[in-house]
Amino acid sequence: MAVTWSTLAPGIPRLLHYQRGDLRGDLMGGVTVAAYLVPQVMAYTILAGLPAQTGLWAAAVAMVVYAVLGSSRTLSVGPESTTALLTAATLAPFAVGDPQRYGTLAAALALLCGLMALVAWALRAGVIADLLSRPVLVGYMAGIAVIMIASQVERLTGIDTAGETLPQQVSSFMTSFDAAAFTPVEFLLGLSVAAALLLFAGRFPRLPMVLMVMLAATGIAALLNARGIPVETVGAVPTGLPAMGWAGITAADVQQLLLPALGVFVVAYADNVLTARSFAQRQGHRIDSNQELLALAGSNVAVSLVRGYPVSSSASRVAIAEAAGARTQLHSLVASASVILIVLLFGGLLAAFPSAALGGVVVYAAIRLIDLAEFRRLWGFRKREFALAVSAVVGVLVFDVLYGILIAVGLSILDLLIRVARPHAAVLGTFPDLAGWHDLGDYPDGQTIDGLVVFRYDSPLFFANADDFITRALEAVDAADPPPRWLLINVEGIVEVDITGLDALAELQRRCTKRGIRLALVRAKSELVDEMERHGVLAAIGPEFVFPTLPTAVAAYQAWVAEGGS
Repeated sequence: MAVTWSTLAPGIPRLLHYQRGDLRGDLMGGVTVAAYLVPQVMAYTILAGLPAQTGLWAAAVAMVVYAVLGSSRTLSVGPESTTALLTAATLAPFAVGDPQRYGTLAAALALLCGLMALVAWALRAGVIADLLSRPVLVGYMAGIAVIMIASQVERLTGIDTAGETLPQQVSSFMTSFDAAAFTPVEFLLGLSVAAALLLFAGRFPRLPMVLMVMLAATGIAALLNARGIPVETVGAVPTGLPAMGWAGITAADVQQLLLPALGVFVVAYADNVLTARSFAQRQGHRIDSNQELLALAGSNVAVSLVRGYPVSSSASRVAIAEAAGARTQLHSLVASASVILIVLLFGGLLAAFPSAALGGVVVYAAIRLIDLAEFRRLWGFRKREFALAVSAVVGVLVFDVLYGILIAVGLSILDLLIRVARPHAAVLGTFPDLAGWHDLGDYPDGQTIDGLVVFRYDSPLFFANADDFITRALEAVDAADPPPRWLLINVEGIVEVDITGLDALAELQRRCTKRGIRLALVRAKSELVDEMERHGVLAAIGPEFVFPTLPTAVAAYQAWVAEGGS
């Protein structure tokens, strides 16, 4: 495919052909996301070990770049808890106590992540994302939803929690629980916000319900504070322009950060693709996994220019944007502009927003991510698919995001290998009222031709199923009555083969020869014929016994019998 500006930057043609009917939802979604993003990103950035203002500028820049380069219509890119934690863990040994050095290394880490994503994009490595199956996506989003809810426990209850995984956070909460520290007013306020949104957002989809509920919660918090009942609010937002450029980054910095940057890049990309695909399936559009690499590269390189730290996607911000009515990346541009205005001009604008109400919005958004209907569908379709989804949930909750993804993907690959290693195979026959040759297992009354077994193997032929191929082909031969003179293998399902598979085909040919049976092939693709020729098995079988269609193969068998079968 030719590379053009529209393929490199798919967001531009989307904006040029913008549908005005989406404007209201995008404006509301952008403003609502900004209201949620500011305190969230401030908290994440402090967690990463950097000034809060740094994260706000990183978010504003990343959202603009992704809106231009990304393939998702609603993905929200910026500072996120996982990359914040990884940044802190990576940089702490190198620069604790030296803020300037710390900021330089953070920018270098973001730059390296961006460059690695750019190299992966050039190599078209986005194909790796195809290993993320539907059950993995469903389970991943459910796990992320639980993590989102758990992340708001401290905000809702006032009880300090710590830990990177859910078990650690639960243990921390149980250990540090103090009735005196519990804040029942804020807890009830947060739950009321979540409940109000669950009750009314679906019933009144045309209203900016998230923003309306937030404003109502802000009014309630102001009344409570006026009456001496304390309700914690967001507080003032830092103001000022960001530092710019890559000054201070050295070759030694790059060398010591290469391996950590690779880990951050893998986590950030997996998070981006999983979140983008999950929401895309809900919204009815598709994600270009390779384009996501370019968008991640551009976002991180741009963030490094404003001295930020690595960015990824935020499922909670996408869910909030979707709930508020956002439909396109214009909402990210609105959110970015809102953040910039807040940082430059209105640092105290969000001071009155109650923190617990923001926690309630997150709980509401998280609940909407748990697709119970899809879990039921997976259970009804195939129990193994359901088990994959549950394994993704457990992996994300118990082992954290990256390891959870790797576990689920590993199980997906194992499930695929098991199915391909023991695929469907069939003996074919003809039927008076049905054209062509069909599986005798589906039509037991089918007819066969004496002396001819037509066998079909419905899988690529490779190391995992080579022995199975030989065994089941010979079982078809042994079950034939009268004993066959030809074994005709329909290889249209063998779309890929490795050397072990071709060795198995050669072994089958030798065993057939010992039994006095002629091995022939039908419907072999030209690529398979070329590989058989390079291997040598084609010469053993004989090119004249490789037929393009079943009728020509059957006609050749009948002519061979008529000539004495020699």
